[in-house]
Amino acid sequence: MRSVEVSGKTLEEAVAAALAELGASEDQVEVEVLEESHGFLGILGRSEIRVRVTMEEGAETSETA
Repeated sequence: MRSVEVSGKTLEEAVAAALAELGASEDQVEVEVLEESHGFLGILGRSEIRVRVTMEEGAETSETA
């Protein structure tokens, strides 16, 4: 299994970055949300989400396809 941890402003942004790094599609991976921060009172500061994306064993990447 191969996994990466990435952050983004949204879940979609973080997952997209991880998929690009792994060279995989969403149906080949498992996504786990590690941390969500919304800044001060949810209004001030930077919102961020951190995810771990793990590629299923035996999944073919775009590099090997």
